[in-house]
This record gives sequence, C-alpha cells and structure tokens, in this order.
Amino acid sequence: MTLDTPLPGSTWPQRIARWLLGAALLFAGIGHLTYGREEFLAQVPPWLPIDADLVVLASGVVEIALGLALIVLGRWRVWVGWATALFFLAIFPGNIAQFTESRDGFGLDTDLARGIRLLFQPVLVAWALWSTGAWRAWRTWRARRSPAAEPSATMEP
Repeated sequence: MTLDTPLPGSTWPQRIARWLLGAALLFAGIGHLTYGREEFLAQVPPWLPIDADLVVLASGVVEIALGLALIVLGRWRVWVGWATALFFLAIFPGNIAQFTESRDGFGLDTDLARGIRLLFQPVLVAWALWSTGAWRAWRTWRARRSPAAEPSATMEP
C-alpha cells in the first residue's frame, strides 16, 4: 500500500456501509431480546441440541455486540468484519432450516419468500467484509506472503 492508498475499510462509502450494518445488527439484536423473540424462534433448527430460546437470546447479545463494534471500534474494523462475516455464516443453517422445514417467521410464509431470504445471506457476508476492509486486508496480507512477492535467492539482481 502506498501513502495515498486509504486503509482497508476507511473510505466514506465503507464507513457509512459499516455503520448501517452495525445499526441493523443492533436493531436485530434488540429484537432478539424483546419484541421479535417469538419470530426469531422460527429460525432455530429443531435438531439443534440447545434450548431454542437460549439460542435466540445468545444470538441477540452477539448481534448487539457486533453492531456496537462495527460502529465504534473503527480501529479494529478488519477483525470485527471477519467476526461479523463468521457470525452470518454460523446462523445460515438456521435460515436453511427455516426454508427446508417451511417454518414461518418475519412474514416469510412461502417457500419463495424464504428462498429469497437465503439469497441475502451471502450479501450480508460480503457487506461485512467489504465495509470493514477485511477482504482487502486479507488479500494484501496474502500477497505479501506469496513466494512471488519475495525475490528469489536464485534470481540475479
């Protein structure tokens, strides 16, 4: 990276996207703990060997923590981006179960609606990685570690 290259996740569009994602996670997390608790239960797979209400409460706390981190921990944005992307991956089986078991929740009362909802999970993962600069930071780190980035001992100057 050169001096005129912004740090990963530090452009204004990325900041705004990160803050919006953080606000959405805060809103969803509060919903897990309060008004939307019953609706979120529809996303907990019945085969999960943990109490469904505990899963909803715990995921709500995690969403609140991630939402706050996305908004206020700009210095740690790359790590928060990876954590948020991993969280979205971790809850994806619940969304798949909601679709395959035809469980209603949040107005998702048809297979089409539940299927469309599934398509948004990769968008959330990409949003977390792009808005925090996590993807770019990983690519930069990987490029620095590749053998092509280091001059070979056998190459002549």
